[in-house]
Amino acid sequence: MFMRILASAGLALFLLAGAAHADEASVRKAFETWAGGKVDGVRKVGVLGLYEIQIGNEIYYTDEKVSLLFDGNLIDTKTRKNLTQERIEKLSAIKFSDLPLEYAVKTVRGDGKRVFATFEDPNCGYCKKLAKEMAGMDNVTIYTFLLPILSKDSADKSRAVWCAADRAKAWRELMVNGVAPAAGTCDAPVEKVMALAQKYNIRGTPTIFFTDGERIPGAVPVAQLEEKLAQVK
Repeated sequence: MFMRILASAGLALFLLAGAAHADEASVRKAFETWAGGKVDGVRKVGVLGLYEIQIGNEIYYTDEKVSLLFDGNLIDTKTRKNLTQERIEKLSAIKFSDLPLEYAVKTVRGDGKRVFATFEDPNCGYCKKLAKEMAGMDNVTIYTFLLPILSKDSADKSRAVWCAADRAKAWRELMVNGVAPAAGTCDAPVEKVMALAQKYNIRGTPTIFFTDGERIPGAVPVAQLEEKLAQVK
């Protein structure tokens, strides 16, 4: 059981060259010397004497002597929270107002005061599950960026939804009821959304962004969405 947990977490330990007793600055210097390149950030974690090494959207850990490198997830055994994933989500937060919402399918329910955005593929099973769960949500505005990355016809379906007279209805019918819209011809922003996903390092669908900039990768229960929306409000 314990070995399976380690394997699923992608645990790896690497021996590094040693360094003297360190603070964040000296850990950075020692690590960059060993790695032969710059890192984006170094932070003392506060548990087990570890230091967090940030390289792009990846996180690694080392000790104060830079003698070990840990590549994996830190799990809080009491709360069962993935501390590494939480940290990655904070580091990968964006400025919501920078999203080009004109490239998204806009769905408004009720007063529409609670706002969030999603990146979804029309062939994504988890996206369909999310759409069905969100169907009962009220007083929301959902901006859905159509991100065709899973199947050959994902782009065709995305264009068909975008070219429909009522995009929000076409998207709902496709994802909730399995009714695909008729093929259409219009200038759909498929390539622009693909470039946007690359810019924000979106590797899977669904990916959800809230107005405070934080993201949640993957489908989540509506209760979790409601909780997050309440926090943002």
